Amino acid sequence: MAEFSELRKRLEAEKEQLLQQLAEAQTSQQIAERRGGGSLGKRGEEASEVWELEKRLSLEQRLRKSLDEIEHALQKYEAGTYGLCDVCGKPIEPARLGALPQANLCLKCKADQKRDAR
Repeated sequence: MAEFSELRKRLEAEKEQLLQQLAEAQTSQQIAERRGGGSLGKRGEEASEVWELEKRLSLEQRLRKSLDEIEHALQKYEAGTYGLCDVCGKPIEPARLGALPQANLCLKCKADQKRDAR
């Protein structure tokens, strides 16, 4: 469990980073809306502003997804199930957790999930 405590520290640090990035993304959105008088602003700039808005929304969506994964891993840590696959219940490979502490599936179940998605 000692190595899990190090992974927990990494998860908590990553969570703080993501929360900060999410707050910055939301602040930049609010500034852009105030500056342009709305989310689109002047007609001549509409296309670039729509593109910027889509880019910010996509970034925010990725940040929220990563944050959800980290929070799930931290909940598993608190419940004593961290390091176990959500699908089969077997231990997740230590190298996988070292590379991706928020991993919730073992390699076999992750491969099955990707194959089924196709």
